[in-house]
Amino acid sequence: MNTQPTGGCISDVPGVHIGHAHSESGHTGVTVLLFESGAIAGIDIGGSAPATRETELLNPTNMIMRIHAILLTGGSTFGLGAAAGVQRFLQEKDIGFRASTGVVVPIVPTAAIFDLDVGKPRIYPDAQMGYDACRNAKAKPTRQGSIGAGSGALCGKVLGTPTAMRGGVGTASIAFPDGLTIGAIAVCNAWGDVLDPDTGSIVAGARDPDAPEQFLNTDDYLIKRREIDPRFFGRDTTLCVVATNAKFSREQITKLAMMAQDGIARAVRPSHTMFDGDVVFAVSLGDKEVDVNVAGSIAARMIVEAINRGVREANKVEPTK
Repeated sequence: MNTQPTGGCISDVPGVHIGHAHSESGHTGVTVLLFESGAIAGIDIGGSAPATRETELLNPTNMIMRIHAILLTGGSTFGLGAAAGVQRFLQEKDIGFRASTGVVVPIVPTAAIFDLDVGKPRIYPDAQMGYDACRNAKAKPTRQGSIGAGSGALCGKVLGTPTAMRGGVGTASIAFPDGLTIGAIAVCNAWGDVLDPDTGSIVAGARDPDAPEQFLNTDDYLIKRREIDPRFFGRDTTLCVVATNAKFSREQITKLAMMAQDGIARAVRPSHTMFDGDVVFAVSLGDKEVDVNVAGSIAARMIVEAINRGVREANKVEPTK
């Protein structure tokens, strides 16, 4: 089946609006995705150090059927408070779950990266920043690189921040002639190195402290040493959202999130470590028909491209020809 070339933005999926806000001095920020008509959502957590809020609601056995936004934030667990600003924005627009008392409660699953090792560590995303990101939200293509939740993101942190490179926010989408669209957005703050999907070469990652113009190659480093410096634990995480205008149940969209998580493993080496809080959200916003296995495979590819595009833009690395 012929498709439009990959590229684009997750907001190519109808019903998705994206907004960013950040602190210049704090080198931290937020990225919000708004679904004002609501979205069926699922989640898969692949890392062992997640920082999240309201994600348990996405379990298909739980009550809430639709969410109204997803917030990706810096600031580690401190940054989770920025979701209050997203809720306030949506409540003002009368968007949310209507409780029996009549109160409108916007459902805003949130996940955070650890960026407290850059900028000013006591400046965190707050409710006002979350609100501002919503005010900035639009359906047009978003900027990529060091923006929003990716403002303080790094990658290749096996030896800490001095030898790491910038991570960042990236997005990609693919559209089919029948109108089916699948997109992804990623905030890469990985412990591992980011790889070119075509060549397998390192795009960005840990630099060799003895030869800064060269990559350390985290995988090789771990094999040779078979040990990890505990000073650099728990400072990582890649956050992703995949969206489609295909129609899926809560169980199917959860499976799509699980399959899409493979995209992180293809783009980041190593990934899903004890130090990473890797999280993939998936949302369904339409009525197009596609097999969930096909959609999950495509979503994983979109995550690979989104991670690479964000990191390349943050470091101004040209794609391999």
